[in-house]
Amino acid sequence: MEPLDFRLRRNDLNTTIDAPLEWVESITMLRLPEQADLRLQCLMDRNNEGTLTDREREDLAALAELSEQLSLVRAEALHLLGRKP
Repeated sequence: MEPLDFRLRRNDLNTTIDAPLEWVESITMLRLPEQADLRLQCLMDRNNEGTLTDREREDLAALAELSEQLSLVRAEALHLLGRKP
């Protein structure tokens, strides 16, 4: 399998690296594990109801941040593959 050539931005420098196509494609499948996603959904619902504890609010923020980062990584991989998110 041909490696995929893509740009990696690091400290405002562009560097080209080779990566196997299967590796980049596998990144497009990254998601929160099912239990973490269910927990995030539950916390979001409880947040809408205004019933979160301080600890749950911290958990919600952490899971939301992780979910957002995964989405950004997936979107970048899709972009490198020439696909739309």
